Amino acid sequence: MIRNITLKLAAFALILSAAHGCTGGVNAEAVITKEAISKNYTGTGIEWDPYDEAEAWGADISDADWAKLYERLDFMKPGYIRCMINSGWKYYDKKTGVYDKTKNIRNLRRLLDYCTKNNITVIFGEYNPPSPDMKDSQKWVEMSVDYLNYLVNVLGFRCIKYFVIFNEPDGYWSSVNGDFSLWMSMLRKFDEQMSRYPGLSGRIRFAAPDAVMGYKNPESPFNTAGWIKNTSELADSLTGIYDIHSYPGQYEVRYGDFEKNLVSLRKQVPAGKKILLGEAGYKYYKPEDSLLALKSTELIAGHKLTLGSDCNLFVYDYFYGIDMALMAMKVMNAGYSGIAAWMLDDAMHGNGDSGRTGDLKIWGMWNILGEEVFGMPKEEEIRPWFYTWSLMCRYFPEGSDILKTKTNKFPRTCYISAGIKDGHYTAAAVNFGEKDILVSLEFPKALSNASLFLYSRNKMEKDKNEFPVPIKRDMNGNSFRINIPANGFILITELPYLRSNKKSNES
Repeated sequence: MIRNITLKLAAFALILSAAHGCTGGVNAEAVITKEAISKNYTGTGIEWDPYDEAEAWGADISDADWAKLYERLDFMKPGYIRCMINSGWKYYDKKTGVYDKTKNIRNLRRLLDYCTKNNITVIFGEYNPPSPDMKDSQKWVEMSVDYLNYLVNVLGFRCIKYFVIFNEPDGYWSSVNGDFSLWMSMLRKFDEQMSRYPGLSGRIRFAAPDAVMGYKNPESPFNTAGWIKNTSELADSLTGIYDIHSYPGQYEVRYGDFEKNLVSLRKQVPAGKKILLGEAGYKYYKPEDSLLALKSTELIAGHKLTLGSDCNLFVYDYFYGIDMALMAMKVMNAGYSGIAAWMLDDAMHGNGDSGRTGDLKIWGMWNILGEEVFGMPKEEEIRPWFYTWSLMCRYFPEGSDILKTKTNKFPRTCYISAGIKDGHYTAAAVNFGEKDILVSLEFPKALSNASLFLYSRNKMEKDKNEFPVPIKRDMNGNSFRINIPANGFILITELPYLRSNKKSNES
């Protein structure tokens, strides 16, 4: 007992250090200002799709698993959810051509019911039309809009605020294949059809263009900036929020021009409009990430549930929690209004949504069907990156203002972001270097009863559910000396450490 107390005190002393108490560290200063980089932040969120293939795999999501999902999301408190469907699994039968809006809807209802009851904004949409030949079909437009109306106005899922008509239309993998004119004509058709439903007109607006940052289809004259610019010039009145995707490499985010490129793209958005990353994760295809790419290949070869067609097996690794938090911070500091991580749960998708189980898209925080479908109950456990991502969701909530931070003597391996919500401050910082960094952190006013969280290889406090727990509470004052461990993350917040006890029952 005495040994445990001694260890906890020693660990805490490494975090809140005296000015000269951090041997080998680097003294650095950060002053959080009252100047807002962006106001009314939409939130840090997650992609949560409605388990379209679960029944084809032979096991639907059980009530017990839904309860587990709800409990984890209750802690995470995502600012928004991106939810996309494959219409062939939902309302359309490719063999018969029959439209049935009640088909395979149970999981989607439970997902949207949770978001409605918890006031979570949903960006909803379709990956592609039911078949490639329907990419310009009026029949698809009519079915899709009627289905949207069914969800919003018949079932009452008013959490849906934005609509995506094609996933990544600039991509060669999309049925649009980079044809901006086609995409633009379909956007207008969808808007016209939505105007025929009084409950949709003015309530649901488009998230667009959903293009991929840093990618240019050789069949298209436009890169990402071109897609945003042309959308703003031709469809700004239809666009409720600008939306792009990003899958950078580790080097690009840590040392490269990731934030600079985000800022450049932000300039293409009309004044007064928001832009966010609707989908984001890491891919290791550039030369600077060659060692990670090699390691990824080795991990894929040894994994039973994927062939590696579309996955990132570093979601099992500690460092992914550092990298995802860093990406979120850079998005916030670039003036964006949100970022949704790809993705919540491995059980959402097999490669190509084929209905087969042999090649999962492993990107999630867990696999909720690990035991029932795959005979691997350990896959249902929470993975490390939930720790940092859940904290970035909880403590930079919807409606926050993201604040400018002035830094001095910050090594390039250390990065910080800050925000304020309802007068309560939050700051998060990562250190992806190999040495501890002692930071003098100053807030515009004295914090009251603040909490400090730590994510490091040697220490991350959790409760019985594996949810983050502060290492220190009841912190007061406007200036703190905080040691950020090598390859570590800290978050200090005035927002209360309370977990929602709201019941999330099926409607």
